Formats: sequence, structure tokens, C-alpha cells
Amino acid sequence: MVLRSCWKSRHKTSSGHVHCWTRPGFAALLWLCLTHLGCGTGAVWETKKVVQKDAEFDVTYNETVTSDNQTIYAFNHTISRNKTEGVRVSVDVLSEGLESPILFVVRQKQAVLSFQVPLILRGLYQRKYPYAHVGRTLCQPPTRAASETQYFFVDVSTLSSLGTHYQLRVSRVDHFTLHTDKKFSFTASPSQPQYFKYVFPDGVDTVIVKVNSEMTFPCSVMSIQDILCPVYDLDNNVAFIGMYQTMTKKGAITVQRKDFPSNSFYVVVVVKTEDEACGGPLRFYPLRPDELIDAGNRSKAIDVVVSPAINSEVYVMGMLFCLGIFLSFYLLTFLVACLENKRMNKRREVLLNPADMSPAETASLLGKTPASPYEYGSIADNGSTLSSEAVTDSATSTDNNYGYMERSLDSVGRSRQESLSSVEEDDYDTLADIDSDKNIVRTKKFLCVSDLARKDKRILSKKYQIYFWNIATIAVFYALPVIQLVITYQTVVNVTGNQDICYYNFLCAHPLGALSAFNNILSNLGYVMLGLLFLLIVLKRDIVHNRALVRNDLNALECGIPKHFGLFYAMGTALMMEGLLSACYHVCPNYTNFQFDTSFMYMIAGLCMLKLYQKRHPDINASAYTAYACLAAVIFFSVLGVVFGRGNTVFWIVFSVIHILATLLLSTQLYYMGRWRLDSGILRRMVYVIYTDCIRQCSGPMYIDRMVLLVMGNIVNWSLAAYGLIEKPNDFASYLLAIAICNLLLYFAFYIIMKLRSGERIQCLPVVCILFTAVVWGFALFFFFQGLSTWQKTPAESREHNRDCILLSFFDDHDIWHFLSSIAMFGSFLVLLTMDDDLDTVQRDKIYVF
Repeated sequence: MVLRSCWKSRHKTSSGHVHCWTRPGFAALLWLCLTHLGCGTGAVWETKKVVQKDAEFDVTYNETVTSDNQTIYAFNHTISRNKTEGVRVSVDVLSEGLESPILFVVRQKQAVLSFQVPLILRGLYQRKYPYAHVGRTLCQPPTRAASETQYFFVDVSTLSSLGTHYQLRVSRVDHFTLHTDKKFSFTASPSQPQYFKYVFPDGVDTVIVKVNSEMTFPCSVMSIQDILCPVYDLDNNVAFIGMYQTMTKKGAITVQRKDFPSNSFYVVVVVKTEDEACGGPLRFYPLRPDELIDAGNRSKAIDVVVSPAINSEVYVMGMLFCLGIFLSFYLLTFLVACLENKRMNKRREVLLNPADMSPAETASLLGKTPASPYEYGSIADNGSTLSSEAVTDSATSTDNNYGYMERSLDSVGRSRQESLSSVEEDDYDTLADIDSDKNIVRTKKFLCVSDLARKDKRILSKKYQIYFWNIATIAVFYALPVIQLVITYQTVVNVTGNQDICYYNFLCAHPLGALSAFNNILSNLGYVMLGLLFLLIVLKRDIVHNRALVRNDLNALECGIPKHFGLFYAMGTALMMEGLLSACYHVCPNYTNFQFDTSFMYMIAGLCMLKLYQKRHPDINASAYTAYACLAAVIFFSVLGVVFGRGNTVFWIVFSVIHILATLLLSTQLYYMGRWRLDSGILRRMVYVIYTDCIRQCSGPMYIDRMVLLVMGNIVNWSLAAYGLIEKPNDFASYLLAIAICNLLLYFAFYIIMKLRSGERIQCLPVVCILFTAVVWGFALFFFFQGLSTWQKTPAESREHNRDCILLSFFDDHDIWHFLSSIAMFGSFLVLLTMDDDLDTVQRDKIYVF
């Protein structure tokens, strides 16, 4: 067998003929290569005609190629160091029913690009999509010379014995370099990717590349790659290098000069073969081996614009603005404290010298309206702020079923000198007379605070301090692995360049160091600072109250709502932890770590409800262990719902049943003040109550106020359970948080209404806090529901909700939600702290329980 090769020299004779010569070594190598590609050992090639042509730009070459001939197109162009010019190769195959594809190899000085036509791209489940029209942009290697002429060659060959018609066109890309703030439009498809070069201008260290399209589908990928060859611009290799993200209508990547030593980069746009990655439908095709599927028209019109990002001055302005807002609350608190201290000094002077002021001025300073002139006499005589009502005979309380038990101040004073370690909470309840009495006291029709504040104050103080120490322990053990995990997330994003891992608002994500969205982290500072401020306010009140107890102040001992600050300390700590964990979540927000952002929200809502209940039920409030166990169960269901709840009917049925049963059990506990048992006789007792109260005689509920609250609470919770079962919302964590907030608002509204209905009044400071907090919550929720991103959808779909910054070119809508919600939570805490200050001079047997 004889193998010959005819090679066309670049030098032609005067007659135009080509000098040919035989190269046996080359022929043998070519035969081995063709055999390795699957041509078979039986294939015999008599001749292989290789033709080289000098080709020109912007000329369309219509040729035919077979296995017997190979064509090489030689191009040359001049490149310069100061001007970048792109070169694009476009190929069309005109023949149908090809037995073998055409192979195109582009040989450059420092790079080789090869592709076959029809181009076969793979999708899910190894589906194959052929493309007969292919367009590729050549990589442009940098040159050190001011001007240089470079050659490149396009080799065309095939293994098909039949003639295959093709069209080849090589053209220059006029707008290969992108300019700052100038929009450029182009069209791309899976077989015709596009990329362009951008050079950082002087004085610009960070830019944001925005890619937009009016078309949702086909799904596409935008990538930022360094100026290196090869450029990865196909669906199956675009993720190999650089930063990339999928997109439908919007895409944005912030690029920093420090990450690109050449001070330039490529913007690569690739259209995917399928839309599943962007949340689109996956068309059904029969899966047959080696079957080619027509993908149809997948061209997409795209706009790209590169804009300078913010500079360091905007960063500094944003940080100063954030600090200034929350430090102003410290200043305002200091001013209010000074005014309050001045008012208290005047009040003390009034108590020491009541004859120097008129009764109206005295009442004004004391913050009350006198019922009669005799009230001031009682103040002067007793040397305290107790009114004549506060020292009425205990028989009056008995007539009104208040059951107030008088205690000697001497015995109270002595008891406070005992060691806390020698007293336990159960010591009080183990006395036989108290065990028999508390069932009577707690089931009276009309209760007052003195009935539910009979336990030793030191015991309850120790009990409620456990709330603070437990949440501090939980915070440490919870926060440490969270911080470690989000650091790992950020590292993975930075190393792999996969921008689909985290659900940022990419149009307003300002990097700082290794962090991709520093502004979303900074805006959580308010939770921490205002939580710390609230702890300082509570500490001041705690110190003042303890000093009053030490000097046996009658108001502190026997008047007002019992002061227990453990839950307040826990609330302040929870607010600080909410800020820390929300910041951790926003390092890389996605559905796997969303519970970081919501866990302490559940705790805050639960602690606020417990504090409201504790105000008038201090003896029977839940212990810290029970409360945190219930909150742990809530967080457990939150995780289950996020992982398994999407569209899972079985999960929603189970959760709705548990929700309704928990509502009924809690309602029973609250209605009977804990004086009931869940045992084997519960059904028998329920039937007996229904028979005696509903069938034998129709009697109304004994505790009407409590019944009204619980009926409303059951209606709300049953409605929420039905909504969840019917709609099955994808965002289960937010649904669970909505349940907690609805119950908290319902209880708070009930508390305010009952307080006013009982003849109590709300002082000026809590009224201002309530109004201010309501307004701030309204604005906060408005910004919360803007929805700049959502991990319920694919990353590409989430980016459709992205918006530009709206405050100082640094903060977006969600950052403003952080600002306002932290202020609103702080205001809500102040409402709980100051709401019952009007009762500080009222004896506890005059304060109703509701």
C-alpha cells in the first residue's frame, strides 16, 4: 500500500501551480491518527490533497470538503499594544445527513481553537443537541511590541467520503472593547457565544458589569475571565475559570482591579442548551442512545454595560451614616435619663417638703391626678407616694375578691438578708397550707397581681435570671459553628467563582476584603448596638430597683408590677444575637442557612410573649428550660419545613395537626392558670364539663376576658393552619415567623385593651414609644416586602428581583429594612419595659390580672 501526501507551499510559481512533494512520514502519522479516530484499519487512503489558501477578512468562502482533501486558510492581521481588535470565525454547514462532522482547527501564535460542525452540545441526561451554525471569537494574546503582524490558520477537514458543503467567514469585531458606561448590544446562542474585553481606566479600581435582556429564556451564563488563552466560552466549560453566574433577564458581577494583574478582563456570555438551570421547563424527549435533538432557535438579544462601582469615600460615608444613626439613640437615651433624673430629684424634694408646693404641682410631679385633697395628706403623713387608695383596709380587697395578703415590712426586710443559695423555688410550694390554698386563689373569678405574686422575690429573680444565662450559652454554642460555616461558604465562592451559591442583590453588593456584600452585613449593626443599649437601660432600672429594695422602699416591695429583669436581659441578648446571625446569613444568603437569620427572631417573639404574660402572672410563668425547649421545637420544625416542606402534603398535614393541638393545649393551660392535668382522666373530665355547663345548664364561661383572648387566638391560629395546609407556601421559615408575630400582636393588643378597660392609664413615654414603633414597623415592612432576592427560586430567577442601591449609593431596600426593624424592635422592647410604669405606686391587690 502506498501512502502519499501532497502539501501546498505558500510560494506559487508564475503559472500558479503548486509545488508538491511526497512525505511518507507525515502520511503514516496521518493514517495512524485517522485510524485512532475510528476510521478502521481497513480504510485505504490513496491520496490526501492538502490545499493552503491565502484568505482575506470579511469574505465568505463556499467550499466542499471530503476525506480526500484538506483546506488550510491563511490569514494575517496587524495588532498593536494600544488597540485591541477581535477576530471572529463563523461557519455554516450546508449539507444535511452528514455521516461525519467537519473539523475546524484555528492555529494561532499562542493558542489553538478547535471545534466540529455540526457542533454537538450535551444537556441533562446526556441529551445531544446539534448546531449547524457556529461562531467563535479568537483569543487575542497580548503583544509587547507597539505593532506586530500575526498569522493564523484555519484548517478544514473531515472523515466523510461524501462531499460536504460549508461556508467560512472570518471577520473583525469592531466593538471588541467595552467602554465605561456605554451600553453595547449583541446576540448570542449556544453555538455562537460572545465575549468582549474591558480595560480598567485610570482611577477606577472596581466596576460592576451588568448584563440585561428583554427575554427570560433561553437561559444564559455570564462569566468574567482573565486575559488568557484559551477563553472558555461554551456551555460545557464556561465554569472552568473566573467568576460566573446564570441569568434570565438580569445579571451583575462586581469586578475588582486587584483580581486581574493585566488590569483588564473578558466579559463572556454563553447561552445554555437547556433552561432547567434558570428554572425553565425541561422539554420531554424520548431517551434513545445517540439520538440528536433539535433545540430550535435559542438566540438571545443581550445588552451589556460596565459602570464604575463606588469608591472608598462612599464606603466611609456609609459606615459613618450607620454609626451615626444608632449612636444618636445613645445620645437621646442619655438626655431622657438626665431629664428623668431631674424629675425624680424634684419628686424627692416634694416628698420631703410637701408644704412648699401646691397640691396641683405635687400631683403633676408625681404623675397622677388626685381623687381628693385627702390624698396629699396621706402622702405627707406616710412619707411615700402611696395614695389613700393604696392603704385601704384589706377587708375592702376581700369584698372585691382580690384576696390580698398583707405582709409585714419587717419580715420582708429580714427575708432579703438571707442567702439566695439557701432558697429554692419549690420551698414555698411544699408547705401544706399553700398547696391547698393556691388552687383556691388561682381559680377565683377575679384575680389581682397579689394573688399571683406570692412566691419569694429572690426565688423568682433567680428563676428568671436563668433565661439570660441560658440564652447566653445558646448564643455562644450556636454562633461559633455558624461563623465557621459562613466563612467556608465565602471561601468557596471566592475560590470557585460560582456566583450562584449565594443569593445577593448583585446590583447593590459592595465587596470589602473577602466579603462579597459588605453593605448587607454592616446594616445589621443596629441590632447589636440597640440590643446593647437596651441591656444598659435594663441594668440601670435593675440597679435602681435593687437600691429601693435595700432601703425597704414600700413602693418597690408591695406596689406595681413585680420587677423581674431576667427576661429583659434575655430579650436584649437575643436582639444582639439576631444582628450577629443576620450578618452571618448575609455573608452568603441561601436556603441552607436561612435559619441563621430567623432562629433568634422566633426567640424574640417567644420571649416578648412570655414577658407580657409574666407581668401579671409572675408565679406561674414558664421556666426557662420549658420555654427554650419549646423554642427549640419551633426551630426544629422550621428546618424540617425548609428542607422537606415544599409541596409536601404529608408534612403540611402533620404540621397543621401539631399546630392546632399545641394551640388547644396552650389555651387550656392559660384558661385554667395551670390548674389542670393531662392524664388518662382528661377525656372523662371534658365530657363532664360539657354535660354540666352546656347540656344540663347553659352557663357562660367563668373567665370571660380570658375566654375572649383565647377564642380570638384559636381563630387566628386555626386560620393560619388552614392557609398553610391549602396554599403550602414555599417559604416555610417566614410562614412560621408570621404565626409567632400574629400571636404576639394579638396578645399585645389584648393587653393594651384590657389595661385601659381596667381603668389604668399609659404614661407619656410608653405612648410615644408605641406610636413611634408602629410607624417604624409600617415603613420597615414596606421595605421588607420589596423582595430583592429569594432563595425559593433559582439563582437566575432571583436576580430578576435585584435592584440598584437607593440610599447613599451604598444601601439597598433590604439594608433599610435592617435599619428600621432594629429600631422598631428596640422601640417594642421599650414599650414592654415602660408600659406599666403608671402602676408603680398602686398596691398589687388593686392591679387586675388579665
